[in-house]
Amino acid sequence: MMKFIKKKDFIIITVILLFACAFYFMYNMYFNKAEAKAEIYYESELVMTVMLNENTDKVFKLPQNEHVVFHLYEDGSIRFEESDCPDKVCINTGRLSHIGSSAACLPNKVILKIVPVKDTDSGEVDLIVMN
Repeated sequence: MMKFIKKKDFIIITVILLFACAFYFMYNMYFNKAEAKAEIYYESELVMTVMLNENTDKVFKLPQNEHVVFHLYEDGSIRFEESDCPDKVCINTGRLSHIGSSAACLPNKVILKIVPVKDTDSGEVDLIVMN
């Protein structure tokens, strides 16, 4: 009978998985402590900023496109609640609360990004939109 995995291979894979888990938990601990806000873009322009620590439950629409409805939850998460787009990918993305998360409704030209409250502008390009 052949062995598919050797003892050294198993040890290396285990060490790599342990390091990956450690970095994942450190990353989540750092970003869960940071205050977050949701930035909503319409046609590549920032049109609304929503603080995610308000402890309020509300449903709201964009004045620029009333077919897109958002839901802000008390736990500090936000999601696309309704949209008239045909594929509903934006709605199926679910709740967003972690910094770096994003969702987009491309037919309606709406982008939702979760960013830190404190501006950590590093001079890097964040988003490029080409017409």
